[in-house]
Amino acid sequence: MADQAVEMTELHWLMDILQTIDVGLVVLNREYEVKLWNSFMENHSGLRPDQTKGKNLFQLFPEIDQIWFKKKAEPVFLLNTRAFTIFDQRPYLFRFPNNHPITGRADAMYQNATIIPLNNVDGSTDHICLIIYDVTQAAMSIQGKDSLP
Repeated sequence: MADQAVEMTELHWLMDILQTIDVGLVVLNREYEVKLWNSFMENHSGLRPDQTKGKNLFQLFPEIDQIWFKKKAEPVFLLNTRAFTIFDQRPYLFRFPNNHPITGRADAMYQNATIIPLNNVDGSTDHICLIIYDVTQAAMSIQGKDSLP
C-alpha cells in the first residue's frame, strides 16, 4: 500500500511539472487531435484544455500550414525519431502574442519546436508531443531582426 501512495505522489508531481513548465506541451494523435494541452499553451492561446481536447489542431489553428506541418510530423510517427523547427525556418508554429509587450519589439512570439514520438508499450507510435519554446528574446537579439514577417 505504501508503494502505491509513493507512486501516486510521484504521478501528482509529474502532472504538476507538466502544467507549470515554461514551455508549451501538446500531445497529438495520428488524426492530429489534441490529447494534452498544458498551461503554457492555455496562457498564450487563450484556449483552455477542455476547449482543445479531442479537437483537430488545424481546425483550432487554421494558420498552421497543414502540408508543411504534416511533412515534419509524419516521419516522427513512422521513423520514431525527433523533428525540429527553428524560428529561422518559420518564425512560429502558433501565432501567439509577444509576452513582453513593453520591452519586446516583436509582434508575435518567436518559437522553436521539437516534435517527439510517444511510444506505446509495444514500441509503436500513435501519438506525438510538440514542445514549444519561446525564443523571442534570443531571436530579437540577432542583429537586423525587428519584427516578424
